[in-house]
Amino acid sequence: MSEKMTITWLGHSCFKVESQGYAVILDPYADGYVQGLRPLRASANEVLCSHGHGDHNAVDVINVQKGGASPFKVTVLDTFHDDVKGAKRGPNKIHILDDGTFRAAHMGDLGCELTEEQKAALAGVDVMLIPVGGFFTIDAKKAKAVVDAVKPRVTVPMHYRSEKFGFDVLAPLSDFTSLCDDVVVYDTNTLTLTKETPAQTAVLQYV
Repeated sequence: MSEKMTITWLGHSCFKVESQGYAVILDPYADGYVQGLRPLRASANEVLCSHGHGDHNAVDVINVQKGGASPFKVTVLDTFHDDVKGAKRGPNKIHILDDGTFRAAHMGDLGCELTEEQKAALAGVDVMLIPVGGFFTIDAKKAKAVVDAVKPRVTVPMHYRSEKFGFDVLAPLSDFTSLCDDVVVYDTNTLTLTKETPAQTAVLQYV
C-alpha cells in the first residue's frame, strides 16, 4: 500500500503525480504558450493530456522514461471544454489516478457542468486539481460548486492568472480563494499527501 502521493505543480495546468517510484505528468504546456512561464522540461514514466491544445498537450517536452509497473489505475471521464457540448472548444478529459490508497483527479480544462454519474465517480477524491480562472474553463464560482458537490479532501486550484504568469483573460486566484475558508498557502510547488493530511485548499507556488 502507498504511504504517500506527491503532487508537484509545474505551472498552468501541468502537474507531476508520483507514487511508489512512478511518475505521471498531466497537461504539459508547449514553449511560449503561457505568458510568464519558462519552457517546461521534465521527466516522467507517463504523460496524460486532457485535450489537444498547445498549453495542455506538449508531450514532446517531457522525457518519458519507460519501464516499471504503474501503481495507478487511470479512469477517464469525458467532458467538454465549454458549456455547449464542445461546439466552441471541443472535448475535455478528466483523469482520475488511483494508486490503491489515494485518488487524484485532474480536471483538465473543464468548461461544463458535471453529470450526476461523473460527480459520483469523483466523490471523495483525495486531491482535485481544478481550473478556476474562467473564460476558457469554468470560473471561480462554478469551480467552488464542483468542489462542494464532490468534496475532495484537498483542492489545488490551477489555470488562473497572476502578476507574473497566465493568459490576460483569466481571472486571478483570489477570485477562487475568497470563496474558501480552508486556504493553506505553501512556499513550494509540492504537496506530499499522506493519510494525515488535513482537508484544505492548497495554494502551491510556481518555482
